[in-house]
Amino acid sequence: MQTLTAMPLGVKVFLAYAFLILAGIGLSLRWVVDQAISAPISPVGVVTMILLAYTIFTTTLVLQRKEASRTLALGLASLTIPAIPLLVLAGLWPYAIPVALLSVVLFRTLTRPAVRDWLTEP
Repeated sequence: MQTLTAMPLGVKVFLAYAFLILAGIGLSLRWVVDQAISAPISPVGVVTMILLAYTIFTTTLVLQRKEASRTLALGLASLTIPAIPLLVLAGLWPYAIPVALLSVVLFRTLTRPAVRDWLTEP
């Protein structure tokens, strides 16, 4: 419990973002499995499994306080950037605004010195 209270805000925001991604993957998994029934290898399935593995791996490293996890967390946070213009082009402005705010919050908090100091394990 002390580890959770000692976490900087950037790490807490990232973990919430990572669990949001995992929840989204969990909710979409039924659709991915339905596609796998008709074709053993589908592009959506491959991308979903890569995102799942990358998210779990990065989250595990963040919880272990590894230095490399900061770069991986910034990489995972960068997925919000292409989502913004895609949502705008699809006419989904109400969804683009929170994603843009999430992107700003993720990058501002993950680049703070407190996060760098907290992720110190080699």
